[in-house]
Amino acid sequence: MNGSQTTAPELAVDLPAHAVDFDFEALFRAQYARIASVIVRVVRDHARAEEIAVEVFLKLSRNPKAQLENAEAWLYRTAVRMGLDELRSQTRRLRYESLLRFTRATPTPEELHAASEERERVRRVLSVIARREAELLLLSSHGLSYVELASALHLNPASVGTLLSRAQSAFRKEYIKRYGKR
Repeated sequence: MNGSQTTAPELAVDLPAHAVDFDFEALFRAQYARIASVIVRVVRDHARAEEIAVEVFLKLSRNPKAQLENAEAWLYRTAVRMGLDELRSQTRRLRYESLLRFTRATPTPEELHAASEERERVRRVLSVIARREAELLLLSSHGLSYVELASALHLNPASVGTLLSRAQSAFRKEYIKRYGKR
């Protein structure tokens, strides 16, 4: 017996009858790759993204209320939030490490590469703008439709365009404040 088979009956004890039919294993198989790819776009570390994706599914398995709602939307929302939390943690760690260094180390080849530098700037800006704005931008860049965005973030579908426009504006303003115009 695998872990999901042993925990499913325990979850079913406290759940309404329609929740007993929740097929966690099928959802995991169907959504794991997409959830991991959403996270990897945030943290840019495949191994860490896969770890976080597993953590997202563990959270779902321990949250019967999320299983009763739109589980896929809950997964996307939680994946983006956990990815942003990891990004913020990395940002704090880098800030503390830079305080400990008195001289700057020789740049690595990755730091010299312009595209890599630009992605890092984007991640930094995402880590400081409002969470909902960062979530909207990340999920939108991952190709989710307005309807999917509304569902994942519990928004009115009619307001997604406006909120996305505001998120882009906030991103642009923070980017220019930090790095100037390109």
